[in-house]
Amino acid sequence: MSELFFGYFATMIIILSILVVTRRNPVHSVMWMLLLFFHIAGLYLFLNAEFIAAIQVIVYAGAILVLFLFVLLLLNLREEVKVKKFVGAWPAGLFITAALLVILLSVVKSFVPGPAGKYSIEFIKQETHTKALGKLLYTDYLFPFEIASLVLLVAIIGAIVLAKRKTGN
Repeated sequence: MSELFFGYFATMIIILSILVVTRRNPVHSVMWMLLLFFHIAGLYLFLNAEFIAAIQVIVYAGAILVLFLFVLLLLNLREEVKVKKFVGAWPAGLFITAALLVILLSVVKSFVPGPAGKYSIEFIKQETHTKALGKLLYTDYLFPFEIASLVLLVAIIGAIVLAKRKTGN
């Protein structure tokens, strides 16, 4: 039964991803993306990662998708939908896709799983997901976490500088 649910979520994620990138109307793409985010959250719930599922819904489906819709509404979509895109570029796209598929298959073929770490399923169930994630972030991965924080801070400062309007004097 669990394989059936996992197969459903995996299949729907692939189908919804294809729908997101193939729709001509960007608003339709965003709506398919919303459904995609909920399916990804469902997959996280299925894998007993409730905290990640909640973050997926709150951050991605809630905040980032609203930002996408806000930007799309600021654009003139009628002119964008009328313009033909990717005319004559499909052979190059097919070649790049085939090359990526070959690379992906070679990587999957050479994959060797590493040894089990100290964060087993039993350990995570004992500690709870959020506590285990917090311990990992603030101990083993503190330096990458701080670098990501600095990158986000620079992005926020850049967005504020770009959005600031010049006043007369």
